[in-house]
Amino acid sequence: IGRRISAVLLSAHACAGLLLRAVPARARESRASRAVSLSAAQLPTLSDLADPRQWLEDVEGEEQLDWVKARNAESVGRIGEPAKSECYTRLLAIMESDEKIPYIGRVLNGKYYNFWQDEKHVQGIWRRCTLDQYREAEPAWELVLDLDALSAADGVSWVWGGSTLLDEGPEVRKERVMISLSRGGADAKVSREFDLDAKAFIAPSDGGFELPEAKTQLSYKDRDTLLVGGAFGEAEMTDSGYPRSVFEWKRGTPLSQATKVYEGEQTDVSVGGAAYFDRGHRYELRYRSLTFYTASYELKIGEAPFAAVRVPADATIGTFADQLLITLRSAWLGHPAGAMLAAPVASFMAAADDAAIAPLLAPLFTPTERVSLEGSAETKNYLLLSCLDNVVAECRFWKYADGAFTLERQLRGEVGVSPSFSAVDSEGSDAIWVTSEGYTQPTTLSIANAVAPEKMEALKALPAFFDAEGLTTEQLFATSADGTQVPYFLVSRSDMPLDGSTPTLLYGYGGFEISLTPGYSAGAGAAWLEKGYAYVQANIRGGGEYGPRWHQAALKENRNKAFEDFEAVARDLITRGVTSAAKLGCQGGSNGGLLTGNMLARPTAGSLLFGAIVCQVPLLDMKRFNMLLAGASWMGEYGNPDTDDWDFLRTYSPYHNIDAEAAYPPILLTTSTRDDRVHPAHARKLVSKLLDIGKGDGTFYYENIEGGHGGAANNKQRAFMSTLAYDFLEQRLVGGAD
Repeated sequence: IGRRISAVLLSAHACAGLLLRAVPARARESRASRAVSLSAAQLPTLSDLADPRQWLEDVEGEEQLDWVKARNAESVGRIGEPAKSECYTRLLAIMESDEKIPYIGRVLNGKYYNFWQDEKHVQGIWRRCTLDQYREAEPAWELVLDLDALSAADGVSWVWGGSTLLDEGPEVRKERVMISLSRGGADAKVSREFDLDAKAFIAPSDGGFELPEAKTQLSYKDRDTLLVGGAFGEAEMTDSGYPRSVFEWKRGTPLSQATKVYEGEQTDVSVGGAAYFDRGHRYELRYRSLTFYTASYELKIGEAPFAAVRVPADATIGTFADQLLITLRSAWLGHPAGAMLAAPVASFMAAADDAAIAPLLAPLFTPTERVSLEGSAETKNYLLLSCLDNVVAECRFWKYADGAFTLERQLRGEVGVSPSFSAVDSEGSDAIWVTSEGYTQPTTLSIANAVAPEKMEALKALPAFFDAEGLTTEQLFATSADGTQVPYFLVSRSDMPLDGSTPTLLYGYGGFEISLTPGYSAGAGAAWLEKGYAYVQANIRGGGEYGPRWHQAALKENRNKAFEDFEAVARDLITRGVTSAAKLGCQGGSNGGLLTGNMLARPTAGSLLFGAIVCQVPLLDMKRFNMLLAGASWMGEYGNPDTDDWDFLRTYSPYHNIDAEAAYPPILLTTSTRDDRVHPAHARKLVSKLLDIGKGDGTFYYENIEGGHGGAANNKQRAFMSTLAYDFLEQRLVGGAD
């Protein structure tokens, strides 16, 4: 789980999932009986919440999938078969290129592990080599696990879900992991124990651990004990679909005999536990995620009993050696929201009250109006803090020695280029990976030492997958409705005419404190920028670009701020002459799908600002989102529609706000049947309503039968879905649409 433990132990994108719990279709109901009148077609509305399309919430029902397949065929027929497109060939070649950087996921026993997919390895292979071999242009990789062969043997399209290490301390050789695999890319996974020396799974008959398909959380407590949640049925799950209990499962015993050691409430988002070593110190953590942004923690140090960690409910914690690390989302004991603090963990746990805690706290990061904390990484002796200064990357190197942290240096990037730093082996050395990339700068990977990070050894580099000659990156600011200055990045040709004629794609997210920073997107470059079009990334409120305050400014009843920011960027692009409404498209997925869904439905956006919209794996029905899959876990972000919160949620529920009398720009909605995080019914129902109210000419829909929340399970599917979106946008914004 790493040494830095967050409140939910999941990223905001990964943090919401549930096994498919389909809502049954109306029994034996025929298509004819579901035909709706013109008045019923507009349901649900803000005044009448009756929903005639709940039948589409049955994820894998035969009739529902027939409806999906019919919509897929219509959209492909109108846009064109992506697999026959020049764009598809180009994107697939990029995705399967042997020149991609083989990033290292783990370093164990002197071996560097990489997961790889290409044309020959569609599902992927897990492989390893030494550092000297990795330095070579073509490393001599040793195959560890072949997912294509495993899929063929099992008759299942397995998608890699990562590995969990058995860590018995720095002096003990590491040769066991739990490998997680999902069917078609779903969040629910099967977990099996794997022997790294034998390069084989350990069968249960030989004493190996194996967990059934579930939304499982797990950690080794010791060689013969797993801490497990999520594999014990619905009674042990929260309303959000996460585990609500922790069990200890002993090797060689049935899972049914595992002992419950910790539990939370049904209304919690998630409950979990983990045991780990941190630079010679042994910890065991238990947590209850009360909401998406609040949690309670219990910590066990060595052989001492568990004790509550006295931090604010919205703080996150971690450890570094014998230090407790605390990151604040609200002000506490004189320290502002967004700060990171350190304290001796033993003294902190022994402190009786805030008065005793306060003098123990040493600030490692204090935010300003411009500078926020983006994340952290740890080497053996250094804590690396990744910061954003007006959305420009910066890294601060804190050395830990003799019970104290000392700030040794700061390294700053430049506008449009993002350097990032991570540990090679956090327990064994101070070696660091240094990655640098920009919108038009291919990614490079170097290795250095935290002692002198400026001295880098270049290891790998992407080729230029698209022609970036003549392209420039600018950081600009738009003024939102309330006067807030909203940054955005514009990538365009240096000789772009400012006459509104350039087809432009505006991308946004604006939620869950996730920052959008510059990165090399070979796909966007090859499919869009290389053709002379412009690309824009908006840093709207709801994200984390300026820390918790930027995120909290667009929570719940203030969600409109994110939408107003996005509209402000669109207007600014039009005012500057970069593009025009007819030439401007927007794109977003997941929470960004809610954003782009509102760009369709809001009277201040729609065709006034956009000529085309791409809405991917979206959240759109804000009345029922908390009842669908992982939706209950997001009420901390959006609110609870079963309370008075509906008074503001109704204002940004696209499903309820679209109307037969309004004019809408063309929209492509995409999702995945196997998405067990955001229910595919969000997109299904909005598309069905658009068709029913006579908006079929401008409505396009494609649902990948596999893919999970990422929308695709392998490179061919990824290339297909990307091509579909780019072809749709180009046809609508450039010309040639039907």
